[in-house]
Amino acid sequence: MPIIEMHFLEGRSLEDKARVAEKVTAAVVEALDCSPSTVRILITEHKHGEFYVAGKAGRASDQAAGNMPGQ
Repeated sequence: MPIIEMHFLEGRSLEDKARVAEKVTAAVVEALDCSPSTVRILITEHKHGEFYVAGKAGRASDQAAGNMPGQ
């Protein structure tokens, strides 16, 4: 039974989570030739101050764009 663990910054809608779960399930079913009913997906949300990239709090996309405070 494949178990997929995903971590997001808080704020995504239930619709967003359902959409990604559906697409990840489809990809796992295709890659592993297993039944969709065996795929488990765990989503954990984190507050913005609990996520760091290169030692700095924030989203990776913000850092790549130079949008981090103090940059």
